[in-house]
Amino acid sequence: MKYTLIAAASLLAAPAFAGDVAVGESEFKKCKACHAIVADDGTEIQKGGKTGPNLYGVVGRQVGALEGFKYGDGIVAAGADGKVWDEAMLAAYVTDPAAWLKEVTGDAGAKSKMTFKLRAKQEDVAAYLASVSQ
Repeated sequence: MKYTLIAAASLLAAPAFAGDVAVGESEFKKCKACHAIVADDGTEIQKGGKTGPNLYGVVGRQVGALEGFKYGDGIVAAGADGKVWDEAMLAAYVTDPAAWLKEVTGDAGAKSKMTFKLRAKQEDVAAYLASVSQ
């Protein structure tokens, strides 16, 4: 019991998720082959591909639920319970999308259409996406 309380207290004292928005904006160039960031009013924040969903407002959006985008079954299943993207979840997802889907859904056969793995600066990209989600 004593150790459980200590562990819980240390989690509460952990620093908040913090990435560098400017670094994330620079790193986003790796994402532009598939993703654009276009505001609701049509303003292009980042020109990019349309293979992946528009990432404007992704932080706070339900996983796999952008209206008008055809997601794969794995990401739809991951968001079926109403799960909403936050910075930490995005950072984990972009590190290894297929592994994240398998963990979140519990389905060892879950696959992701996103095959790119961001090996560094995931927190920064997540912070940048959060900055364009407001």
